[in-house]
Amino acid sequence: MHPIKKEDLDQEIFDMYDYYVHGKISRREFTERLSKYAVGGLTVTAMLSFLMPNYAEARRFKENDPRIDFKYVTYNSPKGAGTMKGLLCIPKESKGKLSGIVVVHENRGLNPYIEDVAMQAAIDGYIAFAPDALTPFGGYPGNDDEGRTMQAQRNRDEMLEDFIAAYEFLKIHENCNGSVGVVGFCFGGWITNMMAVRIPDLKAGIPYYGGQAAAEDVPSIKAPLLIHYAELDTRVNEGWPAYEEALIANQKTYSTYFYPGVNHGFHNHSTPRYDKDAAELSWKRSIEFFRKYL
Repeated sequence: MHPIKKEDLDQEIFDMYDYYVHGKISRREFTERLSKYAVGGLTVTAMLSFLMPNYAEARRFKENDPRIDFKYVTYNSPKGAGTMKGLLCIPKESKGKLSGIVVVHENRGLNPYIEDVAMQAAIDGYIAFAPDALTPFGGYPGNDDEGRTMQAQRNRDEMLEDFIAAYEFLKIHENCNGSVGVVGFCFGGWITNMMAVRIPDLKAGIPYYGGQAAAEDVPSIKAPLLIHYAELDTRVNEGWPAYEEALIANQKTYSTYFYPGVNHGFHNHSTPRYDKDAAELSWKRSIEFFRKYL
């Protein structure tokens, strides 16, 4: 049997997977729907295995990477869950204080992909902090299915408070110069938009394919936004026109990119939804944006 390739799968399969990982359909319903595409070597088991993240092979940075000092630290979230944990990454060759980036995970906790993003941000010259919203349950459990189930048990607004507290923690960190931005993915994209609403001195926000802030919240946004969307991500994209209308009406500073022919999650290098060209271009734009505003 030949290995499955992305082009072997119908777009509807990726759409169904998106619904599954965002809790719109159950795993049982997802596998039942997959069965109609099971032809020849495309068995349901093979397709499921292909679609799931492969962190062992995709992991980009090792624990002894000579370019980064990183450690897990705790911080206080008085309006959220109390004592929280996150991964703090600092460039090893840094001299003096650095600007900071809060890295916000998807709807499954601080998994290896998001840790890689934080490490990449440090390599790009920032002190990066990636909190884990699953701290009250003992942290990311080691697989995304359990992580999604755990995160679904938390209140979304309480988690927002946890990430706002992470911003405050990073802003006054001894290695940070007080200039802090945020980048987030999926659920973290919504958190990013809402941190821009809630934090007057946030320097920059970069939401990747995240839920938008409500129109009535947009006047509170002070930070410039760089917004990344996937062309095929109709679920999230349907909220963009109203958001853009509110941003324009309130004369907010923002830039938006739609990446053609790619799916929600295109930046996540551990799954087949990953698109190398779009991911690398979007990150290049993101770092340029942070360098301009942080």
